[in-house]
Amino acid sequence: MTVLSGRRSFAIVLVLTVSCVFIFCEYLIYFPAILQCSWPETDHLDSGKPVPILHALFLSDTHLLGAIRGHWFDKLRREWQMERAFQTAVLLLRPEVVFILGDVFDEGKWSSTKDWRDDVRRFRQIFRHPRDTELIVLVGNHDIGFHYEMDSFKLQRFEDVFNVTSAMIVTKKGVNFLLVNSVAMHGDGCPICQAVENELFRLSEALNCSMGSSSTAREHCHDTQQFPSSLPIILQHYPLFRTSDANCTGQDAAPPEQRHLLFKEQYDVLSQEASQKLLWWFQPRLILSGHTHSACEVIHENKYPEISVPSFSWRNRNNPSFILGTFSSTSFLLSKCFLPEESSVVAIYCATAMAATLLLLVHFHLFKGTLQFTSCLVGKHKSL
Repeated sequence: MTVLSGRRSFAIVLVLTVSCVFIFCEYLIYFPAILQCSWPETDHLDSGKPVPILHALFLSDTHLLGAIRGHWFDKLRREWQMERAFQTAVLLLRPEVVFILGDVFDEGKWSSTKDWRDDVRRFRQIFRHPRDTELIVLVGNHDIGFHYEMDSFKLQRFEDVFNVTSAMIVTKKGVNFLLVNSVAMHGDGCPICQAVENELFRLSEALNCSMGSSSTAREHCHDTQQFPSSLPIILQHYPLFRTSDANCTGQDAAPPEQRHLLFKEQYDVLSQEASQKLLWWFQPRLILSGHTHSACEVIHENKYPEISVPSFSWRNRNNPSFILGTFSSTSFLLSKCFLPEESSVVAIYCATAMAATLLLLVHFHLFKGTLQFTSCLVGKHKSL
């Protein structure tokens, strides 16, 4: 009876231990990681007057797998990681607005109508959010295809689902965010590209008029859309033109062996011409982009800062992260929040499996010895 009781107790302890490790790795591990993050502090005063402060969270390149290339276990593992990370971040940090900087889906450029609906359903489950948090999604090349794969059907279904357009300004607490479909910034005069450029030019004129700095057609300013008098923050998927990631540093920058690889215009980054247009038209105080899956900080023309936001998914990097931004109409501060590393979680599981296996071997070896000792005693008792 004592032997059976010992076996039962051992089994219970083992199951409880494995369960605790599972709960920690799949749920609790995100809390200590994100609890280390906080909103950067900025000055709440402008000329002695209080100004509204906006808290915005930025992430990129979630790449939800589709029906063609997505293995079921890969989907399960990486999408669960993003869901728990996002839900924990929203719970603990309470952002007012969340921006996803494109490549939401991995196979949007190929998806059938049925597969697209399934991808959207999973997206809404993973990135569900409270009513006091707004979610704004930008388009990326994997959502609608690269320039020559892009068509009005794929673009329209994306814009219909996420209620965005290819060129629009979203204003929050006096902060102007310019959302750009960077896939359409090809400059070849294609119908979608031309429509986006025309709308961007119109928005630049409206912003210039709102700031009282329009250099052309001042008499038409009264007919333009009005925005707060604040330089915009450009949000897009492709980074502005840069030759490579050679000058990028930090633990989430591209690996050293990849940093000196030259970028291809209109594929890895925007063309020089398109980049110059955006800088000249809007003179942004900040640019935030994605696409490369790695972090980088660039200063264009010594005055326009750009931050490349790394991928949010374990599928694209071992150490995903997101950006926290505190904004007013005149200033901003950014900080980065790292998620748990996938390698750390795998190491915990491997260590647990090895320890459990070792304990099982030791336990059953001792149990076998106990049985032999008991049998020996019983045999001696019978002989007496």
